[in-house]
Amino acid sequence: MNKKNIKALVIAILIPLAVGALSALLTKDSMQVYNQLNKPALSPPPVVFPIVWAILYILMGISSYMIHKSGAYNRASALKLYTVQLALNLAWPIIFFALQLYLAAFLWLLALIAVLGVMIYRFYRIRPLAAYLQLPYLAWTLFAAYLNWMVFLLN
Repeated sequence: MNKKNIKALVIAILIPLAVGALSALLTKDSMQVYNQLNKPALSPPPVVFPIVWAILYILMGISSYMIHKSGAYNRASALKLYTVQLALNLAWPIIFFALQLYLAAFLWLLALIAVLGVMIYRFYRIRPLAAYLQLPYLAWTLFAAYLNWMVFLLN
């Protein structure tokens, strides 16, 4: 891999990591409220979330890099979906943590899951490995929807 490609890969990884960092920054004052909520039995300890998200953001970046470098004629539309899901991803913690709108956050997550599903399909048509790298993100987002729904019901 040449220097240009390494630089592009690093940038592709830094973009979702920056989205995650911005999200954390915008919601950092809301974590005390979350810790006081009634949560479902399957709710992981708080330390798990930043670790999992860091891994998922890295996988997102690698996946988007693969699509960008594919040269496929339809990569631009696939990367637009990637951008949309990043925006949806950024907004969800604000709706859930900062605004405490648990039902709205759940509905937002359903929209994210739908966009993510279409994006994964588009990625698969271009580069299957890029789609497979998104599957842990989809699984975690589905789990987040369960947690979100249960927080809504329990609070």
